Amino acid sequence: MKTDLRHALKTDAMSEQQKPITGRPNWSDIVAGLSLASVNIPQVLGYTRIAAMPAVTGLYTVLLPLIAFGAFGSSRHLVVAADSATAAIFSSAIGKMALPGSAHYIALVSATALLCAVLLLVARVFRLGFLADFLSRTVLTGFLAGVGVQVCIAMLHDMLGVSVSAHNPLVQAYETFRHIPQGSLMVAGLSAVTVGTLMAGQRLAPHLPAGLCVVIGSIMLSMALNLSHHDVPTLGHVAGGLPHFGLPDVSWNELLALLPVAASCVFVIIAQSAATSRAFGERFHETVDEDRDLLGLSAANVAAGLSGTFTVNGSPTQTAMAVRSGARTQLAQATFACVTLLVLLFLTRPLEALPRCVLAGIVFTVAVGMIDLKSLRAIRQESPGEFWLAVTTAAVVVGVGVEEGIFLAIALSLFRHVRHSYEPHTLVLQQSPTAGVLEALPAKNGQESSPGLIVFRFCADLFYANSTRFRQDLLALVDHAPHPVRCIVLDASPVTDIDYSAAADLRDLIAQLHQRDIALIFGRVSVFLRADMDRHHITLALGATNIYAELHTALKAAHDILDGPPPSVRLS
Repeated sequence: MKTDLRHALKTDAMSEQQKPITGRPNWSDIVAGLSLASVNIPQVLGYTRIAAMPAVTGLYTVLLPLIAFGAFGSSRHLVVAADSATAAIFSSAIGKMALPGSAHYIALVSATALLCAVLLLVARVFRLGFLADFLSRTVLTGFLAGVGVQVCIAMLHDMLGVSVSAHNPLVQAYETFRHIPQGSLMVAGLSAVTVGTLMAGQRLAPHLPAGLCVVIGSIMLSMALNLSHHDVPTLGHVAGGLPHFGLPDVSWNELLALLPVAASCVFVIIAQSAATSRAFGERFHETVDEDRDLLGLSAANVAAGLSGTFTVNGSPTQTAMAVRSGARTQLAQATFACVTLLVLLFLTRPLEALPRCVLAGIVFTVAVGMIDLKSLRAIRQESPGEFWLAVTTAAVVVGVGVEEGIFLAIALSLFRHVRHSYEPHTLVLQQSPTAGVLEALPAKNGQESSPGLIVFRFCADLFYANSTRFRQDLLALVDHAPHPVRCIVLDASPVTDIDYSAAADLRDLIAQLHQRDIALIFGRVSVFLRADMDRHHITLALGATNIYAELHTALKAAHDILDGPPPSVRLS
């Protein structure tokens, strides 16, 4: 009865977490959506400069794509919108096929979004969302820190009123500081007031929409003082109106030419979106279904392509803005989309007066919050090796790029794991002189479990890279044993799999030991390992009577071979 009740409560909690947005509205999410819109609407307008698209298409990326992801995705926090990484990828490639900003260029960009949708759907069918499992908490912390530093650097030139031409963040930082003497005191002052107001609001009144207040106040100030005529850059002209729906007019050959461009974008979308949704899911202890998110991202890009805009992606910066504003469900993103609709219909004129330095200051403040120094310090204290992995991830994101940083982090994580499997701990089980139990001690030459017997434990699966080390370590113990070895018992509890190469090496080792009149006995053999041993003919070479499911029976068989009664010991 109690078990059933606990199961029911657990099921209710899980269903509550995955429940769609229905019923009574969550006002904190609605307020967060308003604040998110005030900050991100101008930001997506800025991304159109990277994409070489009309400004209004930036607004289209946060209209239907947001609704589409909310309907099909699983993440409660991920904001899907325009992204600088994917915009840079397709603009540099498509700019060689058509004049940037032309009708043909826009059609090619929209076709790329539709191709991305198709590839994301294929990724969903083949369940490639598992790639997110290779993004550890360490990697995610480093990834978000790197993105935060990258965005901070990218915002500095607008905050100081200087011009830069570089795209690499490090070169941007160099150019920004070199041009500081040519900066604007008024622009820098507005930026400082913006950052100071937001940080004070975060500390003193974190639930108030400080970003919304700053945007409205700066627009009113800009219109009252006509700041654009006092060397304070503003957003400028923004067209309005609803998008025109339809398939882009491109040829079959052009679609084939766009396929590698779309594939590059999809790699970035999968990696960056998975990293972002997993990071914020971990922060709130929520389960994220990456495969379902792939479906949501596919639907979002379908909406983008059909509405005449460009590829959308899960944005770490905008997701951080949503969370910081108090968003806890996709209702905030739906509110964001509704505000975008109102802006497209009625409010594009006021946006033209928004100072760029105010927008940069808002984004800068959010980016600073993405650098989780507390988590980095904790990682350094508990695992220095993983700390440097996080730092390396952050450095590559800043110095090379987001996608390169993510893929390098995955590669380094896998390499670190493989290195542990290549050089696992090896142990010799010896009888304790005081406690009367078998103690596992690090293996070194000159050890034995008892005269003539070595009980050996190799703490990893056997595969092609470590099978030679396994054989060499075991033979070294035999060669340097204080007494002639007559029997070896392998505690196989850590071994769950043997591949083809390791099986061949193991059969050679068995033959070599037999030539030296040394018996090899396997103990604690799982059903999975036994199946591998049968398939690779190890059972035939070893003999079925030398394979045991428990260690104590293997030890008894070993002592029978040694013609001595087994000592009275307890297994640890």
